[in-house]
Amino acid sequence: MKNKNQAFENFVHGIFLILGLITVGCVLLITVYLVIAGIPALREIGLIKFLFGKTWASTAAEPQYGILPFILTSVYGTAGAIVLGVPIGFMTAVFLAKMAPAKIRSIVEEAVSLLAGIPSVVYGLVGMLVLVPGIRSIFHIPDGSSLLAAIIVLAIMILPSIIKVSLTALEAVPKEYEDASLALGATPVETYFKVSVPAAKSGIAAAVVLGVGRAIGEAMAVMMVSGNVPNMPGLFQSVRFLTTAVASEMSYSAGLQRQALFSIALVLFLFIMLINATLNFLMKREKDN
Repeated sequence: MKNKNQAFENFVHGIFLILGLITVGCVLLITVYLVIAGIPALREIGLIKFLFGKTWASTAAEPQYGILPFILTSVYGTAGAIVLGVPIGFMTAVFLAKMAPAKIRSIVEEAVSLLAGIPSVVYGLVGMLVLVPGIRSIFHIPDGSSLLAAIIVLAIMILPSIIKVSLTALEAVPKEYEDASLALGATPVETYFKVSVPAAKSGIAAAVVLGVGRAIGEAMAVMMVSGNVPNMPGLFQSVRFLTTAVASEMSYSAGLQRQALFSIALVLFLFIMLINATLNFLMKREKDN
């Protein structure tokens, strides 16, 4: 019987190992393909000219392939979405985990789950029909399709990831920590923010990483509300992100233009890997300290 259980455990371990290797293999294949497809354009255009050029005119008589506007737009848009979305998501998670009555918590959790299940194109459609005209009316500008609209839509879209993961992390904190804090005379609010939140910081940091990944990788909703114009980023300016640059031109691209789009995808891939590696390094360093 013992040998049978051991054999079954070894079998399960083997299955998990194979699945893990398949995952790693998929990542490596994507990486190799992007490098092979993107390097030729970088060689022909020039790395400096490609990364720091301010003009993208891929269909002009004399094409120009500068993606600095796309890079800066993606950075500003992601940063803006994180600045708006993380505090709201974090405070919502703390409220649901520690303060909310059972009925309110149930209703809010259902709403968050529904928010997570809404397709990105629906976010873009609502943003295009409601948010864009609202920005145009409030700020009295010719067109509400702008970086601001994209930031607001992205901030809303990352809320479910941040709330759900942060909520799970806060609920995993042992109740003894909070009981000890309360016994020492701390108020419930002090306990939540000075004991529970620090104890759950690794999970909350993971929620932020997921939010960053969602914000950087989103294309359809952003394309519908940002104006999709390759301008240098401005809050009320129509802009184009790295993701939307690839999505908007890939269907009719050919030759050097198509290779340049793969180079954009390679830059985006490396950008996301760099952010994830940096955040993981900071989390590991803080944990070691």
